[in-house]
Formats: sequence, structure tokens, C-alpha cells
Amino acid sequence: MHTPLAARIALGRMPTLREPRLVGDSGDWVLWLEQRPQERGRTTALIRRWGAGATAVQELTPAPINLRSRVHDYGGGVLAQATDGQELMLAWIDDRDGCVWFQTWQGLDQSEANPLLAHGPARRLSRPGAPLADGQLDPFRRRWLGVMEDDGRDWLVSLQLDQEDQTPDRLHQPADFAGYIALGPRGDRLAWVEWQQPNMPWDNSQLWGADLDSEGRIITPMALAGSEGTTGAEISVFQPLWLPDGRLVVAEDGSGWWNLLRSTGGTTLDSLQWERPWPMEAETAMPQWVYGMRTSAWDGRQLLAAVCREGCWQLNRLSEQGTIQTLDQPFDDLAGLHAQGERAVAIASNSTTGQGLLEIDLSDGHWHHHPAAEPALSAECISVAEPLWFEGSQGRRTHAWYYPPSAGSAERPPLLVKSHSGPTAMARRGLSLGIQYWTSRGWGVVDVNYGGSTGFGRAYRERLNGGWGLVDVEDCAAAAQALIAAGRAHPDQIAIEGGSAGGFTTLACLCFTDTFRVGACRYAVSDLTAMATDTHRFEARYAERLVGIWPQERERYEARSPLLHAERIHCPVIFFQGDKDKVVPPEQTERMATALRANGLPVEVHSFPNEGHGFRDSHVQISVLEATERFFRTHLGLNEG
Repeated sequence: MHTPLAARIALGRMPTLREPRLVGDSGDWVLWLEQRPQERGRTTALIRRWGAGATAVQELTPAPINLRSRVHDYGGGVLAQATDGQELMLAWIDDRDGCVWFQTWQGLDQSEANPLLAHGPARRLSRPGAPLADGQLDPFRRRWLGVMEDDGRDWLVSLQLDQEDQTPDRLHQPADFAGYIALGPRGDRLAWVEWQQPNMPWDNSQLWGADLDSEGRIITPMALAGSEGTTGAEISVFQPLWLPDGRLVVAEDGSGWWNLLRSTGGTTLDSLQWERPWPMEAETAMPQWVYGMRTSAWDGRQLLAAVCREGCWQLNRLSEQGTIQTLDQPFDDLAGLHAQGERAVAIASNSTTGQGLLEIDLSDGHWHHHPAAEPALSAECISVAEPLWFEGSQGRRTHAWYYPPSAGSAERPPLLVKSHSGPTAMARRGLSLGIQYWTSRGWGVVDVNYGGSTGFGRAYRERLNGGWGLVDVEDCAAAAQALIAAGRAHPDQIAIEGGSAGGFTTLACLCFTDTFRVGACRYAVSDLTAMATDTHRFEARYAERLVGIWPQERERYEARSPLLHAERIHCPVIFFQGDKDKVVPPEQTERMATALRANGLPVEVHSFPNEGHGFRDSHVQISVLEATERFFRTHLGLNEG
């Protein structure tokens, strides 16, 4: 008999892995971050030996240390490491005080049985103050390089590793935003990315570079590639990477796809020229919401790239001559690529295997996958994602992943439509136990890559420009209608859920279509006018591209705001909101719920005092999932399962 997957199994024990990297000249150690929902979302750094037989995992930053940065509110880039002989140097940002901390460990030459030994206690390099992120260690000058957000502006800053409680030294003042710092192989050059409001980094950004003097000061910073700032062609750049010979590689979408550019010619930065040796209709980048993302790497001999084609990722080896070789490995959801000494590591999953660390020996192609947690489902109980192409908004070909029920025999099962966040994110194919929770209860699930999603080229991403609240809504409704027409969903049992921007799409679907019978929203945008006037700096003008110029096009904002058209919603809605949310203030959710109650609709609001924008605590995540399912079953008239 098939047993439904319990919420505590689906969400309670699966850590999230981030920012893996190989340590040592030959990549003999694997270092990574692990966010633990069972510890209220605390993030820690772990290390172990490379290889299939490695089992001894050492935690380098035990509780109560919590690795998290708050720059742009979304953070990322919390860990920086370097090696000096057999010494590991590690710097991190601790969320308890927002400061950069530093510690060293001895014993990189030790065997599997012997842990690294801390060389003295951790030392606090910075004093409490403006938030810091995107750290990189400069071993040539024994300092930490990173980004500081202060007084409405980003700064490139440094901290000396041998001093404590410092005020960051300000190296460069960008026009607005900056990050993704990369130090040249000889320590004499620096590259980074900049962008300016109203643009987001995936819309319009520039690659910057500068020479460094002997003391590490920046000399004559200049734009090297990408857009021309606020004017000219719109081009996005992603993750500058230095090659050992001093050439630069960066992903850039001037062709309509995020492909890799490589610098050529010129001994000075202002004489660099660029070539595109590996053109492809596929993406070698992703939207830069957080720091620390990596999709390309140099292993000491060759360039590697994680590449997304029609929603699936693969790992490619890129030759100097421009040939592309796809590495043979079974995972099609990849992130966080890093390489060292003919070895590579990435976070990887597929439809039947949960997230884990993929290690590949590039000399012979052998790979091993270390799962983040033990399997929660046997292979025969897993619903495998099927690609669904359908006619979406304006008749355009649109993509989704459809998961058929793995339990139940209903001819036309209930359907859950998922609208992802961002709205630039993408519905990925890696195993999601949150989705399996529903399919194990007899639901079909469709995860929609509506217009605006990443992974299908710039033109697909730009479908949402000026069309947020229209294109995404029409695409989500069209995906449901395609499944209804195919006899794979019951027309009177269609639910929709989403968080943040996906929560806005959920509310707009309930407001402006008659496809859905119930909805669930997590920290949802409900009032576009409020987003235009009352949100954090990173997204302060994001809606200008998605909706229109504010306040000149106020009518468009008002026409698409579910809060201002709550009378058009005729079905039950459940809300989940963090009280510490700075992106979508709790007051916005309360206003939306009050407006729906005034219509006489069944409404629930669940608030969580210690959560912000995105729920990190496993108890909260479990509560949200169970409450959503209970609410849906009640209001769709489904039997308890």
C-alpha cells in the first residue's frame, strides 16, 4: 500500500547546500555550506576529504555561529577561503553581529581519520556596522575583500587579516550596486560587476576591472564589457573568472543567451578585446539575486561550464579551440560549480535523486554523488517530471514541468499549479520532496516556467517586461487549461500557490482568471503601488521594468494590484507571512486578508514572528505545508488522505 509522504520527512530533515569549493592544490578537500532547517535555518561550513570513500565530515563553524549576510537583504557570499601550504584560512560573516570573522586550521596533509586542528580562536575582523558580503581572501596582502552596503550605496572594501574590530577600508565607490569580486591570479588586478537603478543585474550590468598597486589600492577602474550603464544596448554579465595566464572569462548575453566571453589581446585592461568561442542557444548563468553563485570554473588545465538548455542543466568542458564536450553524468540540476586540480564539485540533483555534492574526476570522468540526506522515497514512489510545452500568453510556446500523481486512481486528479518566485527564477527538475508530498496524495503538480523565467534565453525572460500580472497569469492559467483539456486534471479542483513574486502571480490568477478554486500565498506582493514606493533598495525600481514607470503609469499599477480588486476574487485563500519581512511588509498581507474577509470569503492568515522573506525554520516550513494541504482539501471537498 502506498503511504503518503509526511511533511516532516519532506521538509524537516533536508538541508540546503550552497557554495561548494575544492581546497588545496590538487582539490584534496571539499568545503561547503549547509543550511539546516532543523536548526531554524542556521548555516554552517563543513569540510571533508575528496572521494567516494570519504565519510569523516568536520564542522568548522559550530553553533551558535550562523553564516549569513544581509547585503541587499538577500545576502550570499558569506564564506571566503584560501590555503597557505598545509594551512586553511577561512573568513565568514556571522549573522549574530554581521561582522567578518577569521580563523585558520592546520593539517590539510592529514589523513581521513585526523580532523583539521584550529590554530587559535576565531578573531573578529570588523566591528558591527554596515552589512558586508561577497568575501574573497587576498593572500598576497593578507586581507579580506568584499562588498559593503552603506548609506544607500555599495562599496568595495577590505579588511586586514591580522587586525581586529576594524572599520572597513573603502577601495572603490561604484555608481550604485557592485559585487562578484574576482582577484587576478597574480594579485595585481581585480574584476567585479556593477549595475545601476532602475536595472537589475540580469537586465543591464557591466564588467569592471582595475589594476592594483603594491598596497592593493585600486588604480583607474574602468568598464570592460557588458552594457554602457544606463544607456546603450542592454547586456547582462555574470561571474568574472580569471584564467592563470591573466585572461578574463565572463558570461554575457549580448547574443540573446548568457554565453561565455573570453578576453584576448592587449596587455593592459583598456586594450582588451573579446571573443565568443563557445556560442550556443543555452544559458551559462542565472539571475544574480544573491552573491556566491558560480556556473563556470577552471580546473588547472581546462574551462568547465554548467549550461542550461530548455530547463535542464549539463556540465560542459570547453576547449581552447572552441569545441564543447558534454561530460557524462546523470544530473540535470546543477549549481555552485567549482574546480581545482583536474577535479570538479557542484550541487547536483535530478528527478529521482535529491540534492547532494557531485564530485567528478576530470582525468577519467568518474563521478560520485554525496546526498545531503538519506533518500526519503523509493524510486517507484517518485513522480518524475515530464516536460510540458503549451500555448501560453499571446500564443507563445511556454514550458512547465508536470508531475503526475504517484498515488490514487482518479481519472482526473486535483491539480496544484506552482508559480515560482523571482519572477526571474525557473522551475527546476531536481527532486523536490515538497512536490512529492502532493503527488503522493493523489495530486498532479505543474511547475510553470511562465514568461520571464530564466533558462530559455533573454527573449523569453523579457516576455514579462511591462507584462507582470498579465503574462505570468495567462501562462499559469494556460498550463492548467492544457492539462484539463488533456484529461489530466479536474476542472473544479485546481489550486495555485506561490511565494513572494509567485504569491503576487497567485493572487492575480485568482483575481483575473476563473481557472482556480483555491489559493495559498507566502509573503505575497498584493499591492504593486506599495512595492513601487515602499520596498528595499535592491528592488526599489524593479517594478518599473516589470510594470511601468512610476508614478507616470500609476493606472497600470492599480489595474494589476489584487488588493485594489479584491472583490473579483471568489475563492478561499490562505496566507503565510513572516513578521520580520522587509521585502513584503506584514501590513500588506493583513490588508489583503481583510479585503477578502469583507467579501465573505474563507481566509486564513498564519504569521511567524521570527521569520523574514523566505521561511528557514523546519517547524515553520512543515506547518505551512500541512496547513496548505488541509485548507485545500477542505475547500475543494476532497477526502482526507
